[in-house]
Amino acid sequence: MGKKVLIIDDSSTMRKIVTRSLRQAGLDFDIILEAGDGVEALQLLQTEAVDIILSDINMPNMDGMEFLRQKAANAALKRIPVVMITTEAGADILSEAKSLGAAGSIKKPFTPDQVSEIIGPLL
Repeated sequence: MGKKVLIIDDSSTMRKIVTRSLRQAGLDFDIILEAGDGVEALQLLQTEAVDIILSDINMPNMDGMEFLRQKAANAALKRIPVVMITTEAGADILSEAKSLGAAGSIKKPFTPDQVSEIIGPLL
């Protein structure tokens, strides 16, 4: 069975860019799921098992940081690696994300090579 990824971003255009970058990076995902914010993502994760999550930080309803907090509190979800994909370059934001369980981060804009370099080892 192939791998499943969940992309969380409030911008449908950004979700498409991430999807294209995953394909261009040669990462083999059979199923690519999408959510518009952390609330939608947590609902989706109640019925879908994924191998990795790629999440934006700045989103309405539930941002990426709160999503990490809630994911960490859920025993069924806490082991799923999360990579933050963000325009936030501040070390404080990224270190907070790591302290909340993020496995890594990719700064927008990004290349397929950067995506492969960060996500590949987590699969």
